[in-house]
Amino acid sequence: MIKDRIDATDFRDAMSLLTTAVNVVTTAGTTGVHGFTASAVCSVTDTPPTLLVCMNQTSRSHGYFLENKILSVNVLGAQHEQLSNAFASKLCSEERFEYGSWTQLQTGAPVLEDALVSFDCKIEQIQEVGTHSVFMCRVVAIHQAEPQGGTDEGLVYFNRAYSRVGQIELA
Repeated sequence: MIKDRIDATDFRDAMSLLTTAVNVVTTAGTTGVHGFTASAVCSVTDTPPTLLVCMNQTSRSHGYFLENKILSVNVLGAQHEQLSNAFASKLCSEERFEYGSWTQLQTGAPVLEDALVSFDCKIEQIQEVGTHSVFMCRVVAIHQAEPQGGTDEGLVYFNRAYSRVGQIELA
């Protein structure tokens, strides 16, 4: 069916069919550590290394990201479904960070030690588009975890459900 006008529900239903990586995006500053689960993350360019991250302006963490001007994008593996759910829940920030083991790279934003890969970034530009803020983030450090137990599967979201992608290495 073709419609002349696309409403928000139709758009969200259509976007649920776009497979996306699952990420936990974090920040740190004088107000503590904060984070949220995000699928709206993508590469912009490799020269200079830049990511785009979208965040709903009504998120309770939104102001902290604006204030801190740093973030880490932690790309989740198949084993991180519970952590993803925690960062998407109504848990307070301190409770969210009880899931997983965390460290820091250059900016001080929390980095998940066993994320498939983490991108430590400085937010260089912010643009408001509708309900969201679009962060243009310069990557200043990268951490890639060692594969655990011979697996290197990614966690993705498709049709409102988690799935795993990648291959299990056989010994």
